[in-house]
Amino acid sequence: MSEPVSEIAALRAALAAAEARASAAEGALVAAKGELTQVQAIVSASEDMIRHLRLQIAKLRREQYGQSAERHARLIEQLEMQLEDIETDIEQDRAKADAAAKTSVTAFQRRRPARKPFPEHLPRERVVIEVPTSCTCCGSARIVKMGEDITETLEVIPRQWKVVQTVREKFTCRDCEKISQPPAPFHPTPRGWAGPNLLAMVLFEKFGQHQPLNRQAERYAKEGVEISLSTLADQVGACAVALQPIHDLIRAHVIGAERLHADDTTVPLLAKGGTRTARLWTYLRDDRPFGGGAPPAALYYFSTDRRKEHPIRHLTGWTGILQADVYGGYNDLYRHNHKPAPVLRALCWSHARRKFFELADIKATARKGRSVAEEISPVALEAVKRFDAIFDVEREFNGLTAEARHDARQRLVRPMVSDLHDWLRTERARMSKHNPVAKAINYMFEEDGRWEAFTRFLDDGRICLTNNAAERALRSVALGRKAWLFAGSPRGGDRAAFMYSLIGTAKINDLDPQAWLADVLARMPDMPLSRLPELLPWNWSRTLQRKAA
Repeated sequence: MSEPVSEIAALRAALAAAEARASAAEGALVAAKGELTQVQAIVSASEDMIRHLRLQIAKLRREQYGQSAERHARLIEQLEMQLEDIETDIEQDRAKADAAAKTSVTAFQRRRPARKPFPEHLPRERVVIEVPTSCTCCGSARIVKMGEDITETLEVIPRQWKVVQTVREKFTCRDCEKISQPPAPFHPTPRGWAGPNLLAMVLFEKFGQHQPLNRQAERYAKEGVEISLSTLADQVGACAVALQPIHDLIRAHVIGAERLHADDTTVPLLAKGGTRTARLWTYLRDDRPFGGGAPPAALYYFSTDRRKEHPIRHLTGWTGILQADVYGGYNDLYRHNHKPAPVLRALCWSHARRKFFELADIKATARKGRSVAEEISPVALEAVKRFDAIFDVEREFNGLTAEARHDARQRLVRPMVSDLHDWLRTERARMSKHNPVAKAINYMFEEDGRWEAFTRFLDDGRICLTNNAAERALRSVALGRKAWLFAGSPRGGDRAAFMYSLIGTAKINDLDPQAWLADVLARMPDMPLSRLPELLPWNWSRTLQRKAA
């Protein structure tokens, strides 16, 4: 009997050893899988973060320097879509890492970014989870509250509509039998069926968010409120009439500037058989670059073509410094016989730089599959470097007083501009007139007085190096073309320019245009004309600050 017993013991020992080896192998396999998950999460998160940071840098550069033709391959909309996808990828990797952390293997732990807290002004709704009545460990009923953990989740309530009933009670006199009743309130528009907040929403969505009235009417109907397209159009026209005094004040403020930015962009206009190209013009007053105290404001005009009489009509009676491109329609403003005085021309260095950049865009050349060495002009590349050096120095003066900017430019920028002038002249003398680089150089010297207009900023600290401010003011119009496609009529174009002036001025004064329009429409009917300046965007913001204080 001893031999079978010893054999059974040996078999049991062998079985235990085999089970131990199997368990160890299984643990090693789990550990290997966990390590693989950890490595994959680290690699994926690192790659996504690199891409994320690169796109963020590209976006910040674009926001700083403005939209320009030479960077058309990296539009802001595409950047936003790529950033959205990358953020989704990062969150997906994070979820995978969290799932791996639930295993027995220590998973990849990544530092989570600190989330910005939700705004304090939002109402809080407490949802308390049902508490246990006994200890989850021993079952005892002797439990007391020692604290709580709060997790905040942002939620939204769908838009709510309501009908405001304004009641005017009637009273009769027992002695004279006359009826007494309070007067009817004034409304922003005739018949007063739409409140100021509704009107402001319709205006801002149409002209600020580029949502045509037919799309708005469809969305309102889905929310249970049917408003016909013609009714909405009537209210837009009535609001334009009601807001005319505010527009007049903004126009007077813009035309009162000593220096203006000017630019224009194309707008498709509906015509027989299709569309034709119309124009939207902007004139921007912005004294912030040289520390001026006047608030910024924008003025827009619409025209069916680009003939020179339009800017002459827009700036009738105005004289000062006009920062613009080399468009010949402004030339009559610069002539010595212009009344009341000739307008001083200041040209944009961004436009001049763009001519060279198009000939030295290495990335664009590489995308086309061409040889960089054969396609890139060394002279154009050197010109871009010299332009960028001037731009880098000039940015340091932004926001200083006009006197400080003038002094700094004399010391730092004028020698660089002088060297650029001599170098461009020397290189131009070596080229054929058909050379594309020669044409880019001629852009700055093509006519008498053009180089003087390019360098006028050196002698006046109020002048900016570029006209990018006007281009930024027209950016929303360029985005709107994708939504509303065309203007329906010349009067519709004039109305759009009217509303762009109001909304654009509110934006550059850091206001919420919809909130501002709602308050203006609510207060204007009862406000005397002498107090209308209180409703201008820059005064309205100060009033809010005083109320908050």
